[in-house]
Amino acid sequence: MDKNSLKLAFIYIGTIIGAGFASGREIIDFFGEYGVKGILGMILSGFLFMFVGAFFLSKIYEKKINGYKELIDNVFGEKIGFIIDTIIIFSLFIGFCIMVSGSGALFNQEFNFSKNIGIYLMVVLSFIVFLFSIEGLSFINSILVPLLVLGIICFGGNVILKNGFVFSNLDGIKYTSKGNFITSSILYVSFNSLLLVVVLSSLLPIIPDKKTAIKGGIFGGLVLGILGCFILISLLILYTQVYALDIPMLKISGYEGEIYSKIFSIILWFAMFTTAIANGFGFIERISKKRNKTLISLIFCLCSIPLAKLGFSNLVATIYPIFGYFGGFILIFLIISLI
Repeated sequence: MDKNSLKLAFIYIGTIIGAGFASGREIIDFFGEYGVKGILGMILSGFLFMFVGAFFLSKIYEKKINGYKELIDNVFGEKIGFIIDTIIIFSLFIGFCIMVSGSGALFNQEFNFSKNIGIYLMVVLSFIVFLFSIEGLSFINSILVPLLVLGIICFGGNVILKNGFVFSNLDGIKYTSKGNFITSSILYVSFNSLLLVVVLSSLLPIIPDKKTAIKGGIFGGLVLGILGCFILISLLILYTQVYALDIPMLKISGYEGEIYSKIFSIILWFAMFTTAIANGFGFIERISKKRNKTLISLIFCLCSIPLAKLGFSNLVATIYPIFGYFGGFILIFLIISLI
């Protein structure tokens, strides 16, 4: 795997692995409820992530798309594109606020610090990354994503090695509000697609050729599928003990002792940070055309603080589902149009 492909893959992975993925909460909601069949759903999601990543990155290179606004206008026209663009801008800002709020909640619950410390730390570090634009995004993901991958594999693998493939939720249920394990896996990719389209469509400057684009997308999707399986299998083994928790993977890591729980808390914060900078990067790249990018970045970061103080769980429960369905709608239309 060449360096440029890895850069693309790391940004792809870092964009998707947010608080929901790394915490295990999303994995339980979309896959764990189906028992062992959920593993098949997770594998299917991995293949879908591979296809979406390779497809979009190759098309972005082929058509020389530089920013999601250009992509949206080409597909939907300027009038509808303006409405969609407005919704996306709003969703990127909210997405950043949710991750900043999550940082505050994590610092408070796991380290007994004030929420404000977690909020301000995330905002300040994000601002520093934004100053370096796409180079900053690429650099941070190149450092943090390997640590995320290693941490998730170690904690998930430890549960599997200790307990074997003895699942406390074997059969699961056949149908949920999301349908079955197949429709749930499609929905899961759709729920992550809005931010994905925004970030990937901004990566033209670091895509040297089509082959690199395809390799980056495939490798990124493959790693996401593998990580999802590690998390899901460990959750299925201890399902009866963790299925109702907000951060089930934190409970799992805590079985080895408090120090391991603290280490996983740091991993979870890294996941929040990579998703936060992905949201912020997409917003700033869109807004700062021919404007002072540093000033836009500063205003963006400062404006996020009051909203972040509304509370992590309140923001997630209210906002995430709306943008998830909207993202799925956008993804389908874009794929059909680009094909």
